[in-house]
Amino acid sequence: MSIYNKDTNKLIEKAAEELKNIPEIKAPIWAPFVKTCAGKQRPPAKKDWWYHRTASLLRKLYIAQGPIGVSKLRKKYGHRKHRGFRPEKAYTGSGNVIRKILQQLDKAGFSKQVEKGVHKGRIITPKGKSFLDKLAK
Repeated sequence: MSIYNKDTNKLIEKAAEELKNIPEIKAPIWAPFVKTCAGKQRPPAKKDWWYHRTASLLRKLYIAQGPIGVSKLRKKYGHRKHRGFRPEKAYTGSGNVIRKILQQLDKAGFSKQVEKGVHKGRIITPKGKSFLDKLAK
């Protein structure tokens, strides 16, 4: 069984619980006060949202074909802002949050930075793949 066959929400929940036990991955002091996107009106309601976002980013790295950078991930985690009577407008996600999480995943050994031709970004390491595959079983 792989992560493609497993329910995404259940996999992310399990991964978030397991990531709490890894010392390299922890939420910064400013995490309870920050919004995850300029299009959002409030910060996340969950207290452990950092670990859920980390698990979600790790899954995105697993699924991605080749290196993926912060800019593409910002678009994936973007949101449409409710602007009253004006039309909605798309906003990208917080680059600082994504960058810090990717740096923590690099320290833990779950991802690494690579360059493939003109593309540069992060890919998942075999340690990260085995981590998610064990949770999918």
